[in-house]
Amino acid sequence: MNNSAVHAVRLRSVSRRYGAGDHTVTALDDVSLAFPSGSFTAVMGPSGSGKSTLLQCAAGLDRPTSGSVVVGDTELTRLSETRLTLLRRERIGFVFQAFNLLPSLTAEQNVALPLRLAGRRPGRARVREVLRQVGLGDRAGHRPSELSGGQQQRVALARALITRPDVLFGDEPTGALDSRTGHEVLTLLRGMVDDAGQTVVMVTHDPVAASYADRVVFLVDGHVHGELTGANADDIASRMTRLEAVPC
Repeated sequence: MNNSAVHAVRLRSVSRRYGAGDHTVTALDDVSLAFPSGSFTAVMGPSGSGKSTLLQCAAGLDRPTSGSVVVGDTELTRLSETRLTLLRRERIGFVFQAFNLLPSLTAEQNVALPLRLAGRRPGRARVREVLRQVGLGDRAGHRPSELSGGQQQRVALARALITRPDVLFGDEPTGALDSRTGHEVLTLLRGMVDDAGQTVVMVTHDPVAASYADRVVFLVDGHVHGELTGANADDIASRMTRLEAVPC
């Protein structure tokens, strides 16, 4: 079997350092991880453990100091900035804690924006299809101010899915939502993995959110510090409590 079909993203011995000399900070230290295609992975760890840096390197938003990142069969570390930008637009989706919707645009126009930025004409049927996918088929003409926080995050999710990305990265995607609305968004993500084979990688601090994932990868001080598979929120919270007690 082709290894690129098995893994949506692979990190091999990835390190990311900032600064120089005595002021060097190592955010990631020789991290090797694979995210299987069609899987849902949560990434957790204490504050400053390297979670966001891991996501940024895996998504091509930041370049590792050393090591390699491969999306499908494309090694990101060898791409020019132009080609890397194109790859992010076409093959990677992003959902953040802040919805980042343009207030003057309707839900439909916000969803179509990535295609317009890529110089492609968005098909209205495809835009409506993705809005229906996230349960907003009847909200296409509404602006963000006319939508609840949960609905705005669903629009952001639809916008991330419009290009049919190889992998969807979420950075605390339910962090700004109440528990009921967060549950709705996480259920949507879980369904996209189960029903459409979408690959999802989500950074979160919330054990309940992480329990929706197939596995939870834990980071401490830039190192992978184990993982749990099929764990419930209590087991994840217990592991996090122990990790936060690990001496630096």
